[in-house]
Amino acid sequence: MNTIHAEVVVIGAGPGGYAAAFRAADLGKQVILIEKDDVLGGVCLNRGCIPSKALLHIAKVMDEAKHLEKSGISFGAPSIDLEKVRQWKDSVVSKLSRGISQLAKVRKVQVLTGTAAFETDKNLKLTTGDGEQLISFDNCIIATGSRSANIPGISSEHPRILNSTNALNLEDIPQKLLVVGGGYIGLEMGTVYHALGSQVTVVEFMSSLLPGADTDLVKPLARKLNKSFEQIYLSTKVKSMEPEDGMVSVQFEDSKGKSFSEVYEKVLISVGRKPNTEKLGLDKAGIQSNDNGFIPVNEKRQTSVPHIFAIGDVTGDPMLAHKATHEGKVAVEVIAGLPSAFEPAVIPAVIFTDPEIAWAGTTESKLIEKGIPYEKGEFPWAASGRALAMNRIEGKTKLLFDPDTKKIISAGIVGPGAGDLIGEAVLAIEMGADAEDIGMSIHPHPTLTETVANAAEMFSGTITDMYVPK
Repeated sequence: MNTIHAEVVVIGAGPGGYAAAFRAADLGKQVILIEKDDVLGGVCLNRGCIPSKALLHIAKVMDEAKHLEKSGISFGAPSIDLEKVRQWKDSVVSKLSRGISQLAKVRKVQVLTGTAAFETDKNLKLTTGDGEQLISFDNCIIATGSRSANIPGISSEHPRILNSTNALNLEDIPQKLLVVGGGYIGLEMGTVYHALGSQVTVVEFMSSLLPGADTDLVKPLARKLNKSFEQIYLSTKVKSMEPEDGMVSVQFEDSKGKSFSEVYEKVLISVGRKPNTEKLGLDKAGIQSNDNGFIPVNEKRQTSVPHIFAIGDVTGDPMLAHKATHEGKVAVEVIAGLPSAFEPAVIPAVIFTDPEIAWAGTTESKLIEKGIPYEKGEFPWAASGRALAMNRIEGKTKLLFDPDTKKIISAGIVGPGAGDLIGEAVLAIEMGADAEDIGMSIHPHPTLTETVANAAEMFSGTITDMYVPK
């Protein structure tokens, strides 16, 4: 078995892994990038973020077309060519994947296809379709990502029981679909399938959709989904699922112990994700992981073995692509001897439903729970000229401030384009802006970005677009 050597070996070519490999190459390092799939980009590009957003775009346009009836414009019922939808979605993915491969090529990053496992803290064994190969390294970055979790005690090994990956394949559109899990993946995929014609039911174990998000931000979305979806069962668990006679029989139990059952054509399970670490041979390298398989790291993204780093989903929440990308760059800069650390003020999160929900920083509910003092500026989109022109006044923008310094500490937005708007709040927090800085920055009119300045003006009492009694 021959051995090859690299200064930096990156395991996993998702958003964190390829960013790390490319940054390392740009810093003059000789890099090997290992990926188990035939294409680069990881789950996010090939089976997650990108294909789901492509389909959500279709769902949003279809909904907006229907929404225009209130403005006097009517279209006929949409004609859906599922094969063309799949082809378009796949074309978006393949274009981006080819771009990443080209970026690897021009940077002279050596890409190897196969699965890697540690032999020692200085060696990996790569298993490919052609056999095995040893790879030695000076530094290694683990970026193997995560996969869909299952419900304990319930088998998901049946073609009528889906996870997020095969749900995105759009093999067909079931008449009745159950989505198990009211988190962001479940609601996003439920939105897509509803737009394409499914009667969607969501079941969530917790007492609200999107547990962890502020309820005031979730409320406009929940109101819309209650009208769109067939049923939303909260504080309810799935006791069993049995495929039978071309359907899936599901038994539920609510918080009061009452049991009931329904049948669905297909079931989508979206109850969280598990790290891909159990086959890496971490123990052979002396790397510690916790009981759930996640790898603890320090601010430099070093594991318990200093020359082996871990980034992205394998390090735990928040499991977000943009977090992984920044972690990857930090890890490589540390390897290159640069003064770098992963110390973001906030990490933004976005739910790409319609309306979108986005936040950055500690949520208001969590601040209350922890007893941390804050003050709030909140602007309802019902007073926004742009929102009124769009006939989308259900949204709002809220900014939370430190009571002493008046600096912004977190933000939350619900409404169309919230994911694009939250970036301004992230920058304001990172730059240490206070309410006056935000309010006095001239925003273009009429736009939804004005609502950020309006929220700051609501806080400082300088708002003119609304009347707030003193």
